[in-house]
Amino acid sequence: MHRIEDYALIGDEQSAALVGTDGSVDWLCLPRFDSAACFARLLGDEENGHWRIAPVGADRCARRAYRKDTLVLDTEWETPRGAVRVTDLMPQRHLAPDLVRIVRGVRGEVTVRSTLRLRFDYGSVVPWVRRADGHRVAVAGPDSAWLRSVPEVDTRGEDRATVSEFTVREGEQVAFVLTWHPSHEPRPPLVDPYSSLRHSVADWRAWAARCRYDGPHRDAVVRSLITLKALTYRPTGGIVAAPTTSLPEEPGGVRNWDYRFCWLRDSTLTLNALLAAGYKEEAEAWRNWLLRAVAGDPADLQIMYGLAGERRLPEFELAWLPGFGGAAPVRVGNDAVNQLQLDVYGEVVDSLALARRSGLSVQPDVWALQSVLLDFLRTAWRQPDEGLWEVRGGRRHFVHSKVMVWVAADRAVRALEESPELDGDLEGWRELRDEVHREVCEKGYDPARNTFTQAYGSRELDAALLLIPRVGFLPPDDPRVLGTIDAVHAELGRDGLVHRYTPDADAVDGLPGREGTFLVCSFWLADALHMTGRTREARELFERLLGLANDVGLLAEEYDPVSGRLLGNFPQAFSHIGLVNTALALFGDEGAG
Repeated sequence: MHRIEDYALIGDEQSAALVGTDGSVDWLCLPRFDSAACFARLLGDEENGHWRIAPVGADRCARRAYRKDTLVLDTEWETPRGAVRVTDLMPQRHLAPDLVRIVRGVRGEVTVRSTLRLRFDYGSVVPWVRRADGHRVAVAGPDSAWLRSVPEVDTRGEDRATVSEFTVREGEQVAFVLTWHPSHEPRPPLVDPYSSLRHSVADWRAWAARCRYDGPHRDAVVRSLITLKALTYRPTGGIVAAPTTSLPEEPGGVRNWDYRFCWLRDSTLTLNALLAAGYKEEAEAWRNWLLRAVAGDPADLQIMYGLAGERRLPEFELAWLPGFGGAAPVRVGNDAVNQLQLDVYGEVVDSLALARRSGLSVQPDVWALQSVLLDFLRTAWRQPDEGLWEVRGGRRHFVHSKVMVWVAADRAVRALEESPELDGDLEGWRELRDEVHREVCEKGYDPARNTFTQAYGSRELDAALLLIPRVGFLPPDDPRVLGTIDAVHAELGRDGLVHRYTPDADAVDGLPGREGTFLVCSFWLADALHMTGRTREARELFERLLGLANDVGLLAEEYDPVSGRLLGNFPQAFSHIGLVNTALALFGDEGAG
């Protein structure tokens, strides 16, 4: 059975595919990240759709790697008769998405087999396949996909799949191109696979060269930035949390969610990572997506939106898919979209404040939007909510949510103090800021244990409390901050890594089972340690976290220290954002270019 870490990512900034160590593309949604998958083996079996190219009789590849500073993947195979390389990429699209797979003989003579099994609508629909103009054409309902090879090789139908077998010798190449388009439209123009490869390598390397960071672990930082770029929906600037749905947070468990949407909670940390690394254009696109998405009544602000800012993301289950490793149910959509999470107001205001300080272009009505959000929070902040982690066990007065309300008020007050020409209720917002601060310190702090807690009156802890010094709620040397860091480290730690909250607190999240350590929370611990003068410990933890990435540098949402396995949706934007921000914090002075 595949492990999550067996996969690598390729994409074209509108969708993405996962390629396994066995040479099989097991996940691909077309034409967008959130479209129905045409390859869904990741959550089922071969009959749910995949495309494998590998030497006949081979199992796993000998090695694989991205070409330096690109999203072009090379997978190499060794056989008794020779060696072969498969290069996978999704070139920047013009009209239609293309998946390009180039087979090149490296040594000797190798017989290679391609098995393409298209299954539209998450593996549930078998298309009608025919020949046309030298192509294999698969059609079902709204979907159509064309397969061709350059040079042309023989293909045949076998076991409801399209199969090719051919031999390559050293220096010989065969390229396959799979192109999707709506079935009611004519076939789009053909792309040249070899030209696409050259352009893709050049484009990615030119983009990576813009990274300002040149300190320790630059390769890991650039890989994380490339991953964030790959998870960006280019037409709108939105960044998906992950390109997958329902990869489990517990092996065989039910904590399986759809992450192919854009979360507001990521906004400030994403902006900070992009701006600090030198990617102002991408930061501006993300900021503009944010403004469009949140436009409207502040009472209707959602925690997440679709790629273009869509608001309705209904959750349902795909009963015909057994799930990754039997982890059912498989979910599409996300009901957490209907939750109240007060922290997102703080994250939006903080993001817009960061954008203003960083010199991003001024957009009309941005200050008016922030003012409206602050006016809404005057009364709304007193409500309980579902909190940062989208718990399904009922609303509580989560401390992190209140801290982020304080952040919203604080950033608005600072803006008025720095720019008196802005129109706003300076005294009223100061009062809100001070009142929230007093209440959190009174009701969210446990003096007997010298730690802030997850919610008012609770004994549980929450890794989000590590952000208290980062957002400026209290200074890093405050005894309550130091006590909280130690408590989170001790009570939520597992082998040096951090759970996001008490692992057996099912009353909090309303779900059975447990989950792995949460990788972004472990990066937050490294940040907190560094801010409080424990830089050596912070760097050791950072090194440990880098070692959890798979062989091509990708991180999932979580990690299980017991099994040594990645868990959760993959690759996870939040984890890679954490990596970039922590590297910049730890090594920024010696790595600024």
